Amino acid sequence: MSGRKAIMVETRRFSRPNTLWTLALVLLTWCAIASAQTVVPTQRGTLAGETFVVGPAPSTPGGAEQKIQDQGTQAATPGSVIGTVLDQSGAVSVGTMIRLTPEDKSAYREVISGDNGQFSFSNVPPGHFQLSVSSTGFGNEVYSGDLAPGQIFLAPPIVLSVATVVTQVKVTVDPVEVATEEIKEQEHQRVLGFIPNFYVSYRPDAAPLTTKLKYQLAWKSTTDVVTIGGVAFLAGLQQAGDQYSEFGQGAQGYAKRFGAAYGDAFVSTFLSGAVFPSLLRQDPRYFYRGTGSTKKRILYAISNSVWCKGDNGRWQVNYSNMAGVVSGAALVSTYYPSKNQGMDILQNSLIRMGESSLAGVVQEFVLRKLTKGGHRQESSVTSPVEPTVSVDGPGDSKFTTQQP
Repeated sequence: MSGRKAIMVETRRFSRPNTLWTLALVLLTWCAIASAQTVVPTQRGTLAGETFVVGPAPSTPGGAEQKIQDQGTQAATPGSVIGTVLDQSGAVSVGTMIRLTPEDKSAYREVISGDNGQFSFSNVPPGHFQLSVSSTGFGNEVYSGDLAPGQIFLAPPIVLSVATVVTQVKVTVDPVEVATEEIKEQEHQRVLGFIPNFYVSYRPDAAPLTTKLKYQLAWKSTTDVVTIGGVAFLAGLQQAGDQYSEFGQGAQGYAKRFGAAYGDAFVSTFLSGAVFPSLLRQDPRYFYRGTGSTKKRILYAISNSVWCKGDNGRWQVNYSNMAGVVSGAALVSTYYPSKNQGMDILQNSLIRMGESSLAGVVQEFVLRKLTKGGHRQESSVTSPVEPTVSVDGPGDSKFTTQQP
């Protein structure tokens, strides 16, 4: 009995501490298991100083955006452009303006070359760019290139060339002087060397006549010795045929016939060749054609009585000739004996218009070959020219002449 009690006492002495140790052991075991589930083991066998964590890769979209952003930042990194400007001799060009223009041409930058001829642009956006170089006395030079992100672009030496200067000098000649010289030549035009042929121009581009020149030509034609001799011969024929018998015979009758015939020639020439052409600004001359088919030349010559060139160089109705013919016939009828003055004016006007057309045909096909003096188409009168002076460099000039 006593032994049994002793065993039970010993058992109670150690049973309570053992229970506590058992609980502590259980707690330690549970903590070890929890720690094993949360701690990721490291991978062995790597290089010294490197540690690779084994685990799932991040799957969030923020990682891809960060990578794209890094690439965009690298592509937008600005660079620099440097270079040197030289002249034609190879020496550096100081004080030259250099302009850099990006591809989008949104803005440009300018610098001046330094004492060593060099220039530099920093913080230049990557991409295509253009350099424009200009300096006084030299031509503009252009260079293009492509700049990579963060690149220091070294442009090849830019050599300036001397600017080409083209100067056009327009030499104008007073048209009055040209017309004056042409009239001087026309006043030497004579059929067979002695019959006046002043009212024809063999220059299609003849200068227009001034009022003074028109009257001068009319006066020269009516006061020419051959003209007066022709009128005297005509009066003699009228006297011999007893035409206009009212004038009588003898010296007095001849003088009347001569006066009437010369007055007719004088008045008709001035009215059709000076007065009305000056008022209406038309040219009284016949302009020789000489080219084209015979039919076209005949029509051109016949139309001379009703078609003429104006002082403005344009062809127009020949009002001057028509008005001069009718006015001349009316004046002549006042000192020529007439039974029906109105009919005589009409008849004389039509006859003179026909004579004007016939004179054109004769001028076009006959008198050209028989006229001597001042009738060449290539006259000695020089037309205005426009010389062009092209200067390529100091002491180098090129002169060219252009017809207007």
